[in-house]
Amino acid sequence: MITRLFVKASIIAGFLSLSFMANSADLASRQSALKSIQSQINQQQNSLKDTAKQREKLINLLKSDEQAIAKAAQKVNQSQASLSAVNTKLRELDKQQIELASLKSSQQQTLSKQLSSAYLAGNHDYTKMMLNQQNPATVERMLAYYQFLNNARIKAIKQLKQTSIDLDKVKQQQVTSQQKLNALVLEQKKQAQLLSKEQDQRKQTLTQLQRTLSSKGAELEQLQIEEASLKRIIQQAMVTAQANPTMDGLANQRGKLKWPTKGRMSKRFGSSRSGQIVWKGSVLSAPEGQNIHAVAPGKVIYADWLRGFGMVLVLDHGKGYMSLYGHAQTLLKQPGDMVKSGDSIALVGSSGGQSEPGLYFEIRNKGKAVDPAYYCR
Repeated sequence: MITRLFVKASIIAGFLSLSFMANSADLASRQSALKSIQSQINQQQNSLKDTAKQREKLINLLKSDEQAIAKAAQKVNQSQASLSAVNTKLRELDKQQIELASLKSSQQQTLSKQLSSAYLAGNHDYTKMMLNQQNPATVERMLAYYQFLNNARIKAIKQLKQTSIDLDKVKQQQVTSQQKLNALVLEQKKQAQLLSKEQDQRKQTLTQLQRTLSSKGAELEQLQIEEASLKRIIQQAMVTAQANPTMDGLANQRGKLKWPTKGRMSKRFGSSRSGQIVWKGSVLSAPEGQNIHAVAPGKVIYADWLRGFGMVLVLDHGKGYMSLYGHAQTLLKQPGDMVKSGDSIALVGSSGGQSEPGLYFEIRNKGKAVDPAYYCR
């Protein structure tokens, strides 16, 4: 009996030992799997952190690239304006030269006729002619006549001399202007090459940035950050605008304003952008470098690079109304500048990480975005 109990106890102990060993092995296996999963999670988290850091670095690099492009584009625009001014000056000088040359020819002919008349009159003895005159009145008239002719010749000679001086001056100005024009052409080519180089650098940066935004989640997060950045800028602009409540606003301008640039409407106000995020303005597809005009008189209260929107300019129109112009290639106005309706304030671009050129345009009333189509015809 004792022997049987001992055997049973031994068997039970064996089973318990095997069960314990199995449970221990299973626990060790699960613990190992857990550690492996935790390691993967940590690696993924670190990878995400690295990706986020890389993205921030690329965004900062994109900012630098687009600011360099804006600077180069501004110089190209300035050189184009200078070229236009010099060409206008040259055309004016050419016109003056033709007029002065014609005047000089006319004056030479007039003087030639006067000298011919004087020569013919010189065949008579002037002194004898005066002495032979019996009537004092006749003598006086003859003296006045000859004095008039002399004064006319002197005046004609002076006019011809001044015309010659003016003509020489115009010719010298033409030479100077042509030299300036040639220098501007070379400078413009240089700036255009620099602009092209900066644009190539931007493409490389943008390609790398887009790789870090491969997932919808990352893209949505990026849009939310951009929207927050814009909201912060608008709030700052409202504070600045409240300090200058001197303009009439846009309340009476519904359906009367012109769109800031010519182009095709590619994104409409209120349409879906990503997830719950909608467009707070309109996007007009337009050629790069095309002028962007102020839709109404106003004061520039922001002009700088903004994440997601690139080179941005904000105008205060008074009474809580503002207009915003984004994705510009370069900005032509600075904070504090007053502009009139139709003034060129920027050039169309693709800044802010856009792949195609266009204009992002908003109108806001007391910080709230409103449909630009209500105001622009």
